[in-house]
Amino acid sequence: MVEPLNIAIARRVMQSGFLLWMFAVTPSVLAETLIDPTRPPVSIGRGSETSSQAADTGPVLQSVLVSPERKVAVISGQAVNLGGKFGDSRVVNITESEVTLQSGKNLQTLKLFPNVEKRLNSASSRAYPQADSRRQ
Repeated sequence: MVEPLNIAIARRVMQSGFLLWMFAVTPSVLAETLIDPTRPPVSIGRGSETSSQAADTGPVLQSVLVSPERKVAVISGQAVNLGGKFGDSRVVNITESEVTLQSGKNLQTLKLFPNVEKRLNSASSRAYPQADSRRQ
């Protein structure tokens, strides 16, 4: 009777160990299929192609930091303060969504979201008439 009891205990330990192993492995298997939303685009890692493309298209505004103490823009990977230089141009204005560069007498505006156009929805202006008065 001692022999079957040891076999039953051994079988139970093996089953428990297998279940523990399954619970330990499952999260790592699922995590491999997820994409990190904070990961930089693949194009940033390609040194020579990216720099040649940037030269063709010009500077790209990537990020803006606006605070009471300072204003900083990240243009084509380079952090530039208000009044600082980017290449041959000087940063003359930084807002929440765009940066203005001056090169001699030429002004160039870089937009943070160049393909997004802000429009006022006519339905929202009727629903909230006070919103129009605040914008003026």
